[in-house]
Amino acid sequence: MVYVLNKNGKPLMPTKRRGKAVRLLEDGRAKAAKLEPSAIQLLYDSTEYTQPIALGIDAGSKTIGISATAVKEELYAAQAELRIDIVDLLSTRRAFRR
Repeated sequence: MVYVLNKNGKPLMPTKRRGKAVRLLEDGRAKAAKLEPSAIQLLYDSTEYTQPIALGIDAGSKTIGISATAVKEELYAAQAELRIDIVDLLSTRRAFRR
């Protein structure tokens, strides 16, 4: 997935068409904005149409899931695992202090 910025630096909808992004870079109609994650900035005027994006967060007891979805596709997904060993570590530390 390649993230796209317009000429003024405002975000547009990302694209999965990596070949289109490469051709824009080779033709000089875009420049690389970031390498990680892949992002390009257009050097010509374009429309600022964007789709509504829904953010979903699932806060569980051991993991947290995050997902950003457009109408037909998932744009971003991540999962974070929470630390559950902190209580044991603090108890051990308290025991060593005594």
